[in-house]
Amino acid sequence: MTSIIEIRELCFERDERSIFDGVNLNIERGKITAIMGPSGTGKTTLLRMIAGQLRPDQGSVWVDGENIHGLNRRSLFNLRRKMGMLFQSGALFTDMTVYENVAFPLRVHTDLPSSYIRDLVLMKLQAVGLRGARELMPSQLSGGMARRVALARAIILDPQIIMYDEPFAGQDPISMGVVLKLIKSLNETMGLSSIIVSHDVHETAQIADKIYLLAEGKIIDQGTPGELLSKKEPRVQQFMKGLPDGPVKFHYPAEDIEADFFY
Repeated sequence: MTSIIEIRELCFERDERSIFDGVNLNIERGKITAIMGPSGTGKTTLLRMIAGQLRPDQGSVWVDGENIHGLNRRSLFNLRRKMGMLFQSGALFTDMTVYENVAFPLRVHTDLPSSYIRDLVLMKLQAVGLRGARELMPSQLSGGMARRVALARAIILDPQIIMYDEPFAGQDPISMGVVLKLIKSLNETMGLSSIIVSHDVHETAQIADKIYLLAEGKIIDQGTPGELLSKKEPRVQQFMKGLPDGPVKFHYPAEDIEADFFY
């Protein structure tokens, strides 16, 4: 299986804090790959590295055979057309209808006539079950509906790669089930390579082909959901099973409590 994204020896610091320290991973073509780990470990930052929005201090990110941080502005713009992004917030334009939100990337990146744009937008809205909601404004949508509109917009240019930033956050059980089904079915029918950033273990494990666990700036383990759930390594066990006690501490590092209360 060939890789559509390869990350090699990635290092990145922010405010003198190490975010990535020699990260290596492959995103396989046509598969659903999850990047998981505790909050604050740089999962969303990694997506921004892949999209070329942030530049690493060391290392490289190769997307479809091109070193993304070695590209000029025009080449980077063209490569980004191969990528779709579902933001955690949905990031819909509040002053545009559902239809215009989904049409927006086509208007920016193509010269297609309005009749073609109409057909493409309605097809993508049909795929996410919201063709009938095309005239609604974002304020009229539920959280789950807004996430589906954002997904339709993310796939409107028929990308090869789609990145999901916490797609299950804030979803009720029904909406979560819909999003899970959509991610899986779109990956299969459109031949996508999908990257999911999440810490919803149960939901992600249902659809991911492979999971990378990111913690303390490194990939601490990788494998299929079943393989990781059976691992005995304490950090893997704690995260995959949601254990409150383990190597990842509840308290942020601090002096002994007596120093604050008995001085």
